[in-house]
Amino acid sequence: MFAPKIDSYTFSLMIIDGNTFRKDLIILPDRVINDWWRKSGHTLIPEDIQVIFETSPDLLIVGTGSVDRLKITDEAIKKIKENGIELIALPTGKAWQIYNKEKDKKKVAAAFHLTC
Repeated sequence: MFAPKIDSYTFSLMIIDGNTFRKDLIILPDRVINDWWRKSGHTLIPEDIQVIFETSPDLLIVGTGSVDRLKITDEAIKKIKENGIELIALPTGKAWQIYNKEKDKKKVAAAFHLTC
């Protein structure tokens, strides 16, 4: 399996397997989806992560931005749990490091807000 590795993160910049990303993104077990956008900006709803549900990960890591601005709705949390997915949501500066530690242990997906 591909299991992309995050090389580094700073405000509005993430480097994954040597490739630079400047927009919010989703990492699936086999690929990176660049320019991820949510319907309500700083609110995450189930529709925003439908592609993640389709891959059936064991763990979803959400990077909530450098100052924890991205909020996950109760509806999204409920759907994540209903799909049997463990959720870790932390500011992006911490979340990417946990992603790297977990990515080879289980099937992991991640959604990262790269700015605020």
